[in-house]
Amino acid sequence: MTTLTTSSSSAPTAPDTSHSGPRMHWAQQAPDVFKAMIALDAAARKGLDPALVGLVQIRASQLNHCAFCLDMHTRDAREEGETEERIYLLNAWEEATGYYTEQERAALALTEAVTVLTDGFVPDAVYDRAAAHFDDTALAHLIAVITTINAWNRFGVTTRRTPGQV
Repeated sequence: MTTLTTSSSSAPTAPDTSHSGPRMHWAQQAPDVFKAMIALDAAARKGLDPALVGLVQIRASQLNHCAFCLDMHTRDAREEGETEERIYLLNAWEEATGYYTEQERAALALTEAVTVLTDGFVPDAVYDRAAAHFDDTALAHLIAVITTINAWNRFGVTTRRTPGQV
């Protein structure tokens, strides 16, 4: 929970966020965990379209406010041929009709549901929508990709990774 502080004028002020640098380089402190995450990431992607994986990674990173992952995955997406328009519109994908396939839209809806876990679950309608566009194996891998990027985001946000860090 965030607590607001008050100044002498009794007006609320935002919490101090001036400490924006990295807290630690967790991969150096837990190299076995980092290696396991790399392996999980690679296994999760198997059989999925790299463009779809990129959209999922960017969207989850937007929702999780992970600047490091957003920077990395938007750069990767551009290098793999993703258009600027689709990257820019991803934050409003539901309103950007005609820019994303029905399969991508189903994957993005599932990404949001898994990432946010509104009321603690993924709604049946969202799951069923994704299941209509992916066979069981692909759906299992999609769920793994969503889960993996959420884990990466949490490492990045918790340790305050900043864009461009190696």
